[in-house]
Amino acid sequence: MINFKTEFIGTWTLLKKELLRFWRVVFQTVAAPVITAVLYLLIFSHVLANHVKVYDNVEYTAFLIPGLIMMSLLQNAFANSSSSLIQSKVMGNIVFILLTPITHLQFFLAFLIASIVRGIFVGACIYLFALLYVDLPMLHPWVIFGFAMIGGALLGTFGIIAGIWAHRFDQMAAFQNFVIMPLSFLSGVFYSIHSLPLFWQKVSQLNPFFYMIDGFRYGFFGQSDVAPLLSFSIVTFFFVVLASITLGMLKSGYKLRS
Repeated sequence: MINFKTEFIGTWTLLKKELLRFWRVVFQTVAAPVITAVLYLLIFSHVLANHVKVYDNVEYTAFLIPGLIMMSLLQNAFANSSSSLIQSKVMGNIVFILLTPITHLQFFLAFLIASIVRGIFVGACIYLFALLYVDLPMLHPWVIFGFAMIGGALLGTFGIIAGIWAHRFDQMAAFQNFVIMPLSFLSGVFYSIHSLPLFWQKVSQLNPFFYMIDGFRYGFFGQSDVAPLLSFSIVTFFFVVLASITLGMLKSGYKLRS
């Protein structure tokens, strides 16, 4: 019989440890990505404002902000779970987690929730700063919240996979530099895909990051390149697939117990 009190305590303890881990270096984990996003906003809004066509009745600066928020949210959700796992493996203290009576599901939930919290917190800080810069509508708050949650969950899960697979920091950096960063920049953060030639529109639609950012942007403006329900369905599908893979890896102890 499942003891829900014990299950909750185990999950909460590991979650608290993960939350404290990123909060103790808040200048690195929160301030740095916020400053980076603000620099993107200031530079790209100035350079591209009169050269990129976006939605009707939406200024380019306003269009840019949701994309930057979501891009930062995704990158930081990935970084939270992946960096925690690789640090624990390299330093050898992963054994102290594995020796506890925590199930693979509790392990997964704690790392997942911590990643979502960090991603959303960074995104919220960028949003609050952006309000000082431009008037940003929020037509569908629940759509914004839903895409923020599923996006953070998807990248947090992918971060767990990367953290389990990698043995060294340079291998983890390869994930960030050759997978996460290119997919982020080629997802429509800085442009609407309808401004691209037809071939590159089709290529962009193969990128799951595009659907997260496009659906998230719909919550602000009520306009998007793809129907938001389709975007949410695609992102949810990717999350279910990655979550299943992650739970299988955790249950088997793949590259954790060896």
